Amino acid sequence: MDALRQPLREAAARAAAAPALRRLEIGRPWPLGAAVDGDGVNFAVCSEHATRIELCLFDAEGRTELARGAMPGRSGDVWHARLPGAAVGLVYGLRAYGPWRPDEGQRFNPYKLLLDPWAREIVPPAGGFDWSAPHCGASAADATQMDRRDNASQAHKARVVDDGAPPAWQRPARPLAQTVLYELHVRAFGKRLPGVPEAERGTYAGLASDAAIAHFRRLGVTALSLLPVHYKLDEAPLVARGLVNHWGYNTLGFFCPEPRYAATREPRREFRAMVQRLHAAGIEVLVDVVFNHTAEGDARGPTLAWRGLDNTGWYRLPEGERSGYVNWSGCGNTLDIGRPRVLQFVLDSLRWWVQQMGVDGFRFDLAAALGRDHLHFERHAAFFKAVAQDPALQGIKLVAEPWDLGPDGYQLGQFPNGWLEWNDRFRDTVRAFWLGGDCTRGEFALRLAGSSDLLQARARTPLESVNYVVAHDGFDLADLVSYDLRRNEANGEDNRDGHTRNLSWNCGWEGPTTQPEVLARRARLVRALLATLLLAQGTPMLAAGDEIGHSQRGNNNPYCQDNEITWLDWDHADAALLEFTAHVLALRRRLLPLGAQWYSGMPDARGLADLAWLRRTGKPLTVQEWQNRSSRALGALIGAPGGGGAPLLLLVNGRDMDLEFLLPPGDWLAELDTRAADGRSGWRRQGAASCTVAARSLMLLRDAAAFTAEDEP
Repeated sequence: MDALRQPLREAAARAAAAPALRRLEIGRPWPLGAAVDGDGVNFAVCSEHATRIELCLFDAEGRTELARGAMPGRSGDVWHARLPGAAVGLVYGLRAYGPWRPDEGQRFNPYKLLLDPWAREIVPPAGGFDWSAPHCGASAADATQMDRRDNASQAHKARVVDDGAPPAWQRPARPLAQTVLYELHVRAFGKRLPGVPEAERGTYAGLASDAAIAHFRRLGVTALSLLPVHYKLDEAPLVARGLVNHWGYNTLGFFCPEPRYAATREPRREFRAMVQRLHAAGIEVLVDVVFNHTAEGDARGPTLAWRGLDNTGWYRLPEGERSGYVNWSGCGNTLDIGRPRVLQFVLDSLRWWVQQMGVDGFRFDLAAALGRDHLHFERHAAFFKAVAQDPALQGIKLVAEPWDLGPDGYQLGQFPNGWLEWNDRFRDTVRAFWLGGDCTRGEFALRLAGSSDLLQARARTPLESVNYVVAHDGFDLADLVSYDLRRNEANGEDNRDGHTRNLSWNCGWEGPTTQPEVLARRARLVRALLATLLLAQGTPMLAAGDEIGHSQRGNNNPYCQDNEITWLDWDHADAALLEFTAHVLALRRRLLPLGAQWYSGMPDARGLADLAWLRRTGKPLTVQEWQNRSSRALGALIGAPGGGGAPLLLLVNGRDMDLEFLLPPGDWLAELDTRAADGRSGWRRQGAASCTVAARSLMLLRDAAAFTAEDEP
């Protein structure tokens, strides 16, 4: 009986909605999106080339289109309307009319319902997004022809919300010298975390649980760098294989937290509560943002929002082939950040996440694409200028992935002052040094000391180098010392995806083993890699799970694996490795072995050089020895770590045999020895002329004779 009544209810709803749209007022052209305005809602959407924009109203579930009406106002490239009597909760979509000329880049198709790019809340289709539905603007049989099937019932819609006044955020605002980044995936980190209620595991609420915060504090990290939390869309090929876009680099809603990571039906409220609780614990929150492309893909992809509203106004199109897309993202399209409305869109989104959601910074995926006003990357591009002068974005942390697939796409070291950059040169050099790759001592020392060759000439600080050995993309740390070859069969791409150049070493056995000597070698290398990362000059970034020995079973591209491959295995966590990592981070906080300033090599008032690189004999390294590719041993005498305090001595042995290092004057004692599982050896000079550094390990010593009361732990 209810099924018979449904058409009657829909007809009644349509009849009630139609008069409302006949009362559409001109409204105003700002702000873009839907804004509650007294006793109504104002709508504004930009499109330079449309000839007509229609506002479409839907029932509360977004299943049935109730009415539609043309937006009566137009100010330049902004179409606008005000609907009196409308309120929070209204579900709406857009239809755009204009030329259908794919050969000229124009792809207007009013048969496709469009999502407002500024939507604050997205209403998904009932039963999920159906890739077999008619979402593509072009005909499958002939790409030059418009597909005239209406997709409204199966399209994403927007729901009107009222942001209200931004909360009064109490931010930790940690200086870079105290910052340790911890890259994690909301779901993968907490899906199996003990101490979290089952319903909250793998959610925003779970990330702010007592158990999660206790781990962050015990470890000593200060800022969470979250993989994308914007509303995402799973690509058609993944859905066909029964997989999902786990990492989330396929954004549909740039103002909407991903609802799949929420334990409640209010992801915005839950995300805010998570940030507030993390802030109270002294932990900052950075989010990974993807402004280089959208979920619409290439010319064969769906028409969801931007393509249908103004294809040439949003995307970079090839000259002479306007039916296609510039693909500097590798994902089918590239947003044209050089256009004012696209730039405004990005800035509006960033401000919203800072002001409304409380985030403390962003990591920009393929950030070189954001610095291209035209073809080539420009350090003073409009995007960087806009961010620099925006009051709402002052004081936040800005982290660039400094490359894309465009011309001269590798831009490490070229970003503006104040920006942090993922330093893959650090990653590759440290891997090569410890795991037997091609590397000189000079290159290793450069990376340890802040990558001055990349940053110092531009008056940038060492802290702007984000040092990492492992990130979400590639082998995790356990697999880096366990596999020579990737094992990505689970991705369904015949093991063709993922990096082939991993600079990894399986330590004598591919994959899992019970051989004691192999396991011991792997454990020692993991400790050496972690210590190098956490003691080096720069801003360190740990990848979640590396501190507990989590393995992804050799999968170096688990972007589509929302399962035990990526879910951290807390039940089998390596407690000793966690304790070791926490110990090294505590040493970093207390000693700051390599400080925040550039070193000159010149002596201080005590006659000690601020930084001196040594051979095992205690003598300075010669030019020829810097370039030696076979040697894996060196020392660093740090005269004034962190700008003051007792001298430190870092001894590094990357060879497969124990080595003796002659010691300079001083009463040296070991603060760190990576030969020991917990990093503590208790070694002290006690008159010895030398110190034995175990194979594939490092030691950090400090001069007890130079201690002051402030130096004592």
